Amino acid sequence: MNNKNPYTISFGKIPSKYLSRNSIIDSIVEELESDIPDEQAFKLTGIRGTGKTVTLTAIEQKFNNRKDWIVSDLRPDSDMIVSLVSQLYSSVGFITKFIDSSLNLSAFGIGIDISSKSPVTSIDYALEVILKEIAKRNVRLLIVIDEAHKTKGLIDLIQEFQIMIRKNLPVYIIVAGLYEDIECLENTDGLTFFLRAAKYEMTPLNITYIREDYKNTMKLSFEEAEKMAFITKGYAYAYQVLGKYMWDSGKKTLTPEVLQNLDEVLSDKVYKKIWDELAPKDKWFLQFIIRKDTMSAEELLSLAKANHSQWSVPRSRLSEKGIIDVQSRGMISICLPRFREFVESQIMLSPLIL
Repeated sequence: MNNKNPYTISFGKIPSKYLSRNSIIDSIVEELESDIPDEQAFKLTGIRGTGKTVTLTAIEQKFNNRKDWIVSDLRPDSDMIVSLVSQLYSSVGFITKFIDSSLNLSAFGIGIDISSKSPVTSIDYALEVILKEIAKRNVRLLIVIDEAHKTKGLIDLIQEFQIMIRKNLPVYIIVAGLYEDIECLENTDGLTFFLRAAKYEMTPLNITYIREDYKNTMKLSFEEAEKMAFITKGYAYAYQVLGKYMWDSGKKTLTPEVLQNLDEVLSDKVYKKIWDELAPKDKWFLQFIIRKDTMSAEELLSLAKANHSQWSVPRSRLSEKGIIDVQSRGMISICLPRFREFVESQIMLSPLIL
């Protein structure tokens, strides 16, 4: 093995060893590259640690150095339309020249003050003019937004984006965010277009691919690699963490120390945040769900001494957050690796009272 660990526990960073979401990446890239795309907006969603940022970055890198594309990476907590125009001005040569000679954007602190032209007072108008100039050059603009959540800046941008595509301007957008944050945006008044945009969910990685990666990268036996792959449950972040600490251990078999490191990192980096955001009723039902790998809804209700109406809302919330799987009719299972151990530790520290 090489000395450098190919796995990483840093969020958002593309590790040297990772299992890419090729089907999602290829689908979006193919759509963007088509002569007349059917879609101009895309959403990537999932819980923390499922690879949204890595997938977004991989797509972005496909277009970064192409002459027929401009890629703009924006923060949702900014005045996004002003930020977009400012970024285009500072990073794209022909747009810089166009603004300096044609648009007086001094009111927004962009470009030079052209005394012969009245200052533009609408940044939306300025963006439209710039996009028309981009279109003349047969160039397309791709906007990428990570960790999207409901902000005034993002709502304004999406509403303006909707107007731009109605005018057939060459602008495209990819937004990545947590389930609940994307859903909140979808349900915002005036963003019907965003609700209809193509959505891609970060489903679990293929267990077979994880097994083969562990086996080949760390020269493990088939049985040991398979055991580790099943522990991850296909959760992208767990795949990286388990791989990192197994690599560091230098062992060919999984040790209690490696599992302890996995539990600590998952707890600190992901699960504590998820747990803190859960409603008391969600936590109450989880303490019973974790008693088995899979249980029926009837068994859960019997253990919790609850009825279907009491379970209905927590069921939807836990499912939407990607914590439980309820796709098999009447059956419930935990999606997250080693989450049972985490919940047990939380209950020991602070027993649940409903």
